[in-house]
This record gives sequence, structure tokens and C-alpha cells, in this order.
Amino acid sequence: RIELRNPPPPVNFTEWDGMIRLLFNRKNKTLRSVLLTKSTIKLLDENIRTQRALNSSNNSMMDDEEKMSEQIIEEVVAMEQWKDKRASKLDLDDFLALLAEFNKRGVHFA
Repeated sequence: RIELRNPPPPVNFTEWDGMIRLLFNRKNKTLRSVLLTKSTIKLLDENIRTQRALNSSNNSMMDDEEKMSEQIIEEVVAMEQWKDKRASKLDLDDFLALLAEFNKRGVHFA
């Protein structure tokens, strides 16, 4: 039986939905294989650009954004707690921690 959490977790549900849809896009794939596809890197690269434009923080690395987003994803999924993990085997707290880790590094899914 599914029970609602009371109070709900403090997350942006649009961003949460984007991450969950992305991770469960391919059946039983590891987090690394799902997140390092070309389409996902392109999507996250666009999200990083949009986030920077909204926050108007101009960095000198604007030309290496795609490489940078790929490097950020690689850093996060290479961490011991996410290494060789699959989305179907994670629980809610793991997804919240993963979203927080990406947000801390400036990657947003909405």
C-alpha cells in the first residue's frame, strides 16, 4: 500500500518528476548508463545554461559546458553510494539524496 509522506519532502516536484522520469526511462539500466547518454547530457547542458542565465552568474567556462556537465554527472555517479546502482533498486531517500547532490553541483532537471 502506498502512503503519503506527511509532511511532504521539501523538493521542487517539477524537478523531482524530471529526474525520476529520466532515471526510469530505460528498464534496469545503471544510473551511469542512463545519465551519460547523449540526449541526457544535451538536456542537462541546456538546463545548466538556463539556470545560469536565470541566476545571471557568468562563468568563464561557458564554452566547455557540455564537457563540464558530463564531468559533473561522472563525478556524482562515480561516488561510492551511486556506483553500479540501478533506479529500480533505490528507495525514496536515495532519490532525494541524488537530487540534492546534483542540485549542489548546479545540475537541475526542470
